[in-house]
Amino acid sequence: MGKNKKITIALLIAAALIIVVPLFALKGADFGGSDDAGSVMVEEVAGKYEPWFTPVLEQALGGELPGEIESLLFCVQTGIGVGIIAFCMGRFVERKHQESLRNKE
Repeated sequence: MGKNKKITIALLIAAALIIVVPLFALKGADFGGSDDAGSVMVEEVAGKYEPWFTPVLEQALGGELPGEIESLLFCVQTGIGVGIIAFCMGRFVERKHQESLRNKE
């Protein structure tokens, strides 16, 4: 068996262990979000906490947004951000490519 094949097998075994070990090691663990932890902390520190603003969309719609809509808006925001970053990186790469072509001339 070749050296590359041994490395590949070792990496596959390591990947499988990374997937399987946490299932048993973290059995019964409680994974809470930062929003939950923040609201619990606010309740502990000041039980009479009153929000100082109301979200704009909740005011416009007259109630809380459904979770699916919040997720959709978050995904749209993420997509726009990724698009902007990818566009800027593409511009930098293309600029470098054009400069290398000019330097060759």
